Amino acid sequence: MKIALVTGANKGIGLEVARQLAQNGFFVYLGCRNLESGLAAVEKLKAEGIDNIEEVTLDVTDNESVYSVREIIGKKTEVLDVLVNNAGISGGFPQSALDATLEQFRTVFETNVFGVVSVSQAFIDLLKKSPEPRIVNVSSAMGSLSLAADPSGGYHMAVYQSSKAALNMYTVNLAYELRDLPFKVNMVCPGYTKTDFTGHQGTSTVQEAGQRIAKYALIDQNGPTGKFMSEEYFPEPESCPW
Repeated sequence: MKIALVTGANKGIGLEVARQLAQNGFFVYLGCRNLESGLAAVEKLKAEGIDNIEEVTLDVTDNESVYSVREIIGKKTEVLDVLVNNAGISGGFPQSALDATLEQFRTVFETNVFGVVSVSQAFIDLLKKSPEPRIVNVSSAMGSLSLAADPSGGYHMAVYQSSKAALNMYTVNLAYELRDLPFKVNMVCPGYTKTDFTGHQGTSTVQEAGQRIAKYALIDQNGPTGKFMSEEYFPEPESCPW
């Protein structure tokens, strides 16, 4: 049985990705910052008949927490096949480039960028033991420099967008460094999804968003690597204004 770790998996898109991977035969570790919320998520999935799951209390902003979970999982399996770096925060409002505080930037980057770096580095040894390792970093079309520079419209959230742009650059470099191994490393925008994150506003369901992410966790060796995918807005990767 293949093994997956999904961060930020106690609700919303992360929980849905965990559900879909488990339904595809994976044993899934649900990385959740809060133990109680994580256990509730596990119970929810088990009530649906999904038993190949386990909660791990994981705060991606705490390096000790990350390496503690790495040790816990490493005692149970020598291989990790899929890592989905889903944990992320918006940073609240307003997000003016002139008025947002340094603390706002630091807080958002701690989760959206540094957390991804920490988890990826901690688990890379287990991933390298998989015959088909996959890393999916959950990003956003709002991290696109091309779209943000378009004066005709779009949201402007200096903190959140900066963090996702940085995440995208990290992902491209990570894919490049792993290019000679069987890794597939991609960044995926789940779309404007109706979750707590968006105040339940959006054009995509949680199920649709989960499918977009799970798709790239499940791709075969003919699939892309080092690519940005935003299928709600740009069904063909080459059409994405990246």
